[in-house]
Amino acid sequence: MSTGHETVQIRLAVGFRLDSLWAETMGIDPSDTKERALRLVAELLNRAGVAYALIGGVAVQIHTTEPRTTLDIDVAVPRFTDVPRAELLAAGFDHTGRHELSDNWHAPPAGPGSLRTTVQFSAEDVGIADAVSHAELTDLADGLRMRVAVPADLIVLKLAAASEPRRRPSKRQHDLADVVALMEEYPALRTTETLARLRDVRLSLQALDEG
Repeated sequence: MSTGHETVQIRLAVGFRLDSLWAETMGIDPSDTKERALRLVAELLNRAGVAYALIGGVAVQIHTTEPRTTLDIDVAVPRFTDVPRAELLAAGFDHTGRHELSDNWHAPPAGPGSLRTTVQFSAEDVGIADAVSHAELTDLADGLRMRVAVPADLIVLKLAAASEPRRRPSKRQHDLADVVALMEEYPALRTTETLARLRDVRLSLQALDEG
């Protein structure tokens, strides 16, 4: 269920272009996209031999047709002890906080006043081990290779995130939209079980709105 090499590169390039357009509207250098941070993370993880999977919005962007972008880079590792802290610090990343389900970092700035991309490591949660185990090494751009979570595992992770009551309702709705987009792209993943989970989460969010 892999996405074609050229398609992946085109989709990611479109995402970087959307980053530039967003930066222009915010008065930020339009050359300041996630690409530099993504390359740093990929090089660091691959060199350290860490088992990981690219997840979150960037992975969904790779696997779906509809252009989208995201401000963050999300990476799954089996355990939080697998986060290569020493290597990240040596490369200029700043640790911004550890939460129950994530370990958060800022990528080094590209220059004065540049946007610092957030890099979030997730571990020890529903679907993480499978996402890392099943991840496929993918050519994302010239010289950029990363292990990317497959669509089926992204759906599991997105449904888990959408079910998290402490997560903002707007983010949970976005997670559900990503699930729908992945099922549209890969109809075989539109299973009875997934549709039932999707319905249950939608009902819980509807109850919040009505409450």
